[in-house]
Amino acid sequence: MRSGFFYRNFEVHKTVYFLRTSIHKFIGEPSQFKQKLIVWGQQFREITFLDSNSFSDEYSTFDCVLAVDAFTSIKTDYHNAFEDLKQYQQTTKDWLFGYLSYDLKNDQEYLHSDNFDGLDFPDLFFFQPKKLFLLKGNQLEIQYLNMCDDEVEDDFKDIIETQKSEVESHEKIAIEQRIPKKNYIGKVTKLLEHIHRGDLYEANFCMEFFAQNVSINPLEKFFRLNEISQAPFTVFFKNNKQFLLSASPERYLKKEGEDLISQPIKGTAKRFSDPLEDEKSKNTLANDPKERAENIMITDLVRNDLSRTAQKASVEVKELCGIYSFLQVHQMISTITSKIDPQYAVVDTLRTTFPMGSMTGAPKYAAMKITEELEETKRGLYSGAVGYFTPNGDFDFNVVIRSILYNQENKYVSFSVGSAITSLSIPEKEYEECLLKAKAMHEVLL
Repeated sequence: MRSGFFYRNFEVHKTVYFLRTSIHKFIGEPSQFKQKLIVWGQQFREITFLDSNSFSDEYSTFDCVLAVDAFTSIKTDYHNAFEDLKQYQQTTKDWLFGYLSYDLKNDQEYLHSDNFDGLDFPDLFFFQPKKLFLLKGNQLEIQYLNMCDDEVEDDFKDIIETQKSEVESHEKIAIEQRIPKKNYIGKVTKLLEHIHRGDLYEANFCMEFFAQNVSINPLEKFFRLNEISQAPFTVFFKNNKQFLLSASPERYLKKEGEDLISQPIKGTAKRFSDPLEDEKSKNTLANDPKERAENIMITDLVRNDLSRTAQKASVEVKELCGIYSFLQVHQMISTITSKIDPQYAVVDTLRTTFPMGSMTGAPKYAAMKITEELEETKRGLYSGAVGYFTPNGDFDFNVVIRSILYNQENKYVSFSVGSAITSLSIPEKEYEECLLKAKAMHEVLL
């Protein structure tokens, strides 16, 4: 794919300000409204739907966001991708929604991705939506570009009258595993040899589950995945015939003013229906030396990444190895913050921290190079990030994990899982952790 811009109505060298009409509405039943909103949005070629599922912390901005219908967009492979994105963001100075794929690492380092790719997504895609909905509590803000602001009230009426389809499909999908257990054990053993030689300290090793020649209803599968996961960084993304259905629990990076916030996840434990067993699992995770070592190594890597664009002495670990519970698993999460040095552009903070350390390992370059050689699938959007830029240059991006990817044209469905390999890893247990992480996606597709 040739790198470059694809614009309508303006050229890249111009600085153009797109004015939006902003209208506020009171929403009596936000949970029902969210479902109506995403169903209504299916008519458009480009969709980004973000849902926090009522998770709220000090860094939350919105409960739900829907952006649809591209006015302008950028689509590119990894060559010079961050520079192209910087120009696009600085030129539009408007809301932008889209993704960074894991393989943008090849723009940052002397790396390449020659593994199999059944999905064939662009390495980077962002669009400037004509229509935008921002929900917080009962308050809905609707922002339309002025070119279509006369459609707001008719659209809002259509959304209110939209009904969620109760029709369920029953397609039988044969899920295959790209790396059989025996081969997985052998590959993790090789990674351990690298670690014992001192080539690296930790590596996130991933494997793919997939189905070929299948057709699914992406929205139905998304509703099912969200129902059983209810994750704080949930995404339904559509670019024509390419779909992401994500139940991600992890924030990659958020910018708010001069503040950057990263919240890497490392450490996973099973949930139990019995409260005593569940609490035991949670406490075991909190005190597990292997899981804590994973998290602390990645926390240190994130500190180093953030320091590259930070004001002096502003990098801080706000929380180390906190335990958070989700419907499927308990997770260990750390929070690292910094303040941006004004000499750096907004996109520079993404360029210098991507891919996120939780999905690479440490040292980052060695981990990416070695895992690329052992993995059998190009990661693509898995291990990447989905999110948005605001007109004033703030942003918020998740980590694309616990996600189903679907190319409707290729009839190819994929989901991948991974685990952190350290010197304390036992290959069989790492394999079991991968199956635990795959459980929700398996349940949705089978």
